[in-house]
Amino acid sequence: MTEQMFELARRTFDTPEFRGITCIEVDARSVINKVPGGMPFDWTINPYRGCSHACVYCFARPTHTYLDMDAGRDFETKIVVKVNAPEVLARELASRRWKGEHIAMGTGTDPYQRVEGRYRLMRGILSALIARRNPFSVLTKGTLILRDIDLLTEAASVATISAAFSIGTMDQDVWRTTEPGTPSPRARMDAVKTLNDAGIPTGVLIAPVLPGISDGPGQVERVVEAAVAAGATHASPILLHLRPGVRQEFLPWLEANRPDLIGRYRSLYRGSYAPAAERGRLSRRVEKALTGVGRPIPVSAFRQVRTTAEREPEEQLRLC
Repeated sequence: MTEQMFELARRTFDTPEFRGITCIEVDARSVINKVPGGMPFDWTINPYRGCSHACVYCFARPTHTYLDMDAGRDFETKIVVKVNAPEVLARELASRRWKGEHIAMGTGTDPYQRVEGRYRLMRGILSALIARRNPFSVLTKGTLILRDIDLLTEAASVATISAAFSIGTMDQDVWRTTEPGTPSPRARMDAVKTLNDAGIPTGVLIAPVLPGISDGPGQVERVVEAAVAAGATHASPILLHLRPGVRQEFLPWLEANRPDLIGRYRSLYRGSYAPAAERGRLSRRVEKALTGVGRPIPVSAFRQVRTTAEREPEEQLRLC
């Protein structure tokens, strides 16, 4: 771990209720982060670093290497907790320099991952945002967000807010293999419905779609159909990205679990992104599926963009 992180660390300890996970508590100097240009948002908050969801494709994984930890098992089991995040946020929101701009959460690692059940940082963060009537959005895979439905409802009454769930597949086998630490896709889709029923605009990010794994006949369409049934405000597909650092973690997993796909992936991912034709084919497929069910929701509330992750590893649009 870096010298700077040691200066900020309070304590490091194992958590018996979350077997195998080590929490590293730190005092953050700032929690509102400026995002460089090219992203669909300008400011973010990430109360945690590392993620127990353990998604094999997560492109936030390389951020752990900046703490002298690895992007593999360390990322999944050594979670940095910014324990003073609510207090620091309240101070930053009160500053004359802050102009009340939209803040995106869930852009680095999931704010509603398992350790949030212990630390409850999001309740303090939401309360601070509500007090200042500050607009925000939350992207998550964690159904723990439903714990805070009271605060989200209050926030929606005083500011423009939204939520989105990342649900790349409804296939149980694919889910168990690729996202072992997450709630089931069905539970997440049920949460989409619950939040929308409560008046909290909530959409679905169909992401990432994994070639040869979650893009088979009917697989993408089932996600679209479930999103429509859940009253999702939008459904947006994103094909898998394999940036440096993630590629080194994902391809060995692929070779161990789906060796038949190694050749296809090496051909598709000569760089970080699959060819534009493949991405376009996925978008058209979702468009067609929406048309087939009456197209009640727009296809692209999220833009598929080339993020600035290589230049700014601290802030990445989380698609895991």
